[in-house]
Amino acid sequence: MFAILVVAAGIGWTATYVQIIQHGVRDRVYGMPLAALCANISWEFIFAFVHPYPHLLRPVTVVWFCVDLILVYQALKFGPAQFPSLKRGIFYAMFALTMASTYLSVLLLSSELGDRWGAYAAFGQNLAMSVLFLTMLHHRGTLAGQSLGIAVTKLLGTVPASLAFSLYRRPYSDSSLIHFLCAAIFVFDLLYVLAVRDAVHSRRAAGAGVPTARAGAEALPGQEATRWL
Repeated sequence: MFAILVVAAGIGWTATYVQIIQHGVRDRVYGMPLAALCANISWEFIFAFVHPYPHLLRPVTVVWFCVDLILVYQALKFGPAQFPSLKRGIFYAMFALTMASTYLSVLLLSSELGDRWGAYAAFGQNLAMSVLFLTMLHHRGTLAGQSLGIAVTKLLGTVPASLAFSLYRRPYSDSSLIHFLCAAIFVFDLLYVLAVRDAVHSRRAAGAGVPTARAGAEALPGQEATRWL
């Protein structure tokens, strides 16, 4: 059952990544919050190459890492336009610093906790990502780079992963922290689905078309720092 759930999670998250890439190209924006993207690819690099997962989980993690490289490219290509008050070099420096910080955080946290599977870091950053997707939707004020399909497949990818570790993999199945993280992720992912659905309905009611790159890139004064998340 654990392996079946892991495969289901892999399919759901791969579908999420592919849709984020597609909508990023269409709308000329990055589709994953920057801090979440840095933490995500850091975790995948560590558990694909530094402390590789055994058996089935390693190829799944390698595939995620390769797809995330495309998301990083989109963030570097389209990100500076969404932070007009920052010079391009400063944007890249902040991105590199965020990447280094998240990499060391995942590596050291997993080492300190003796977490061979990296589950605490994975579900912790997944919760942060779930919150940050809601934040990104609010700050952009459009569906640029986002869609109901992305929201749904993110939910459907995370649920089997949560079930796999909270029910079928010890010591995580005995961990109150893992149970809390999985429940919280589900709540925020569901809220994101509902928020995107409402945004889709509002756009249709207004007769609006596909959000433009300009609409997705605009920022109100003072929003740049919070939108980094």
